[in-house]
Amino acid sequence: MAIIDVWAQHPTPRLIQHDMFDSLRRWGAPLPTEPLPVSATVAAMAAGSVDVALISAWYAPEGVLVSNDEVAEFAAASQGRLIGVASVDLRRPMAAVRELRRAVTELGLRALRVVPWLWGLPPNDRRYYPLYATCVELGIPFCTQVGHTGPLRASETGRPIPYLDDVALEFPELTIVGGHIGYPWTTEMIALATKYPNVYIDTSAYTVHRYPEELVRYLRGHGRRKVLFGTNFPMITPEHALAGLDDLGLDTEARELFLSGNARRVFGLPE
Repeated sequence: MAIIDVWAQHPTPRLIQHDMFDSLRRWGAPLPTEPLPVSATVAAMAAGSVDVALISAWYAPEGVLVSNDEVAEFAAASQGRLIGVASVDLRRPMAAVRELRRAVTELGLRALRVVPWLWGLPPNDRRYYPLYATCVELGIPFCTQVGHTGPLRASETGRPIPYLDDVALEFPELTIVGGHIGYPWTTEMIALATKYPNVYIDTSAYTVHRYPEELVRYLRGHGRRKVLFGTNFPMITPEHALAGLDDLGLDTEARELFLSGNARRVFGLPE
């Protein structure tokens, strides 16, 4: 059974050494401090039996931490194991739209990810809206973070209701993937994924044994087509993220949808 990781990074030193990740260094595995070869990320995927990972660019107010061009280069060097996800600078709306179009049409990136806590702007802020329209026109998903922040930034922008609720209501043609489960507002995120056909949840930043019980019930039952597997690599390795997968009690259909089927459908990935 194939496994697709929908939220990962192949990190640059600019990203991984940023002081906002000091909190993760305190309680997580040691983060790399030197440039990683693409082969290291692919090896970590193989150790966890992950076939494909979606890796994202990181644009922040203080500068570009991982560029769209770097992501495209990483993907090109991976022999098909890595798929690129774009990011943009929210402060420059027209430049952001142009960069998103370039990233998709010229670089071959397959989605847009913007992390609201980086900008201090919730996803219903007006600065996102030209990007949402562009995602719809390009036929790509919008990926974002929901729930509290692990890094040293405020968590308010990660509340699913009202912020993501507004976006899903106003952009029914926009495919939205909320990463990081939404904890401690997981019930709100499940409510949105149930309410809106275009809203999905990914499990990045959480190991199997830390999934909230309400998410496990949703994954086993009527939400089996709405939850996607993710790691947040390198913060969590695929092997660690998937340890204890059998304990979730998923039937064959739910397991296949969770590990790859939903990702293929949402991101338009080939079989």
